[in-house]
Amino acid sequence: MSSRRRFLTLAAALAASPAFAQTPAAGPVRVALTTAEGVIVLELYPDKAPITVANFLRYVDAKKYDGAEFYRASRPPGATDADYGLLQGGIRNPEVAQFAAIAHEPTTKTGLSHTDGTIALGRFAPGTAKSDFFICVGDQSYLDADPKASGDNLGFAAFGKVVEGMDVVKKILAMPVDPEKGTGAMKGEILKAPVRIQTARRV
Repeated sequence: MSSRRRFLTLAAALAASPAFAQTPAAGPVRVALTTAEGVIVLELYPDKAPITVANFLRYVDAKKYDGAEFYRASRPPGATDADYGLLQGGIRNPEVAQFAAIAHEPTTKTGLSHTDGTIALGRFAPGTAKSDFFICVGDQSYLDADPKASGDNLGFAAFGKVVEGMDVVKKILAMPVDPEKGTGAMKGEILKAPVRIQTARRV
């Protein structure tokens, strides 16, 4: 398995609560994630990925991402900079109830791709995604759905991109990881000091 392919296993979240039932506005929506390292502004595309965007906005509007963390920095082995990898975040506090998992929206349906700055939902099997998300640093189109591939070929659900604050994303991605923490594909990719998302708000 290649070093890039091993990024494919991304953590999903833990608890579930009420069923998903929100429809977002049709135009692009911007959300600001404020951290101690700076602000990351996302532009989301409900016209292309309506289910995924509505899910993310539901967590934002319920303020469930307040206190969530960027906790995983996945970089190629031997990387000396933060020009390529995945920065993963989500709700890690088991006391914060999460919403039910949503239907998967593959890139073959949305027309989006995992290019530099793309935000997508983490998942296990298709239809298990909840609050966990990741931001791509560098082109990672291998995370797109690929009908020609064998096995689980549905990829991840991209739903927007970073429009401000990629320097913040790269700064966090470059932070030290604990070689002993994490399991499976996440082994050695957990940040020694996770970065707290102070607030997540529409802008």
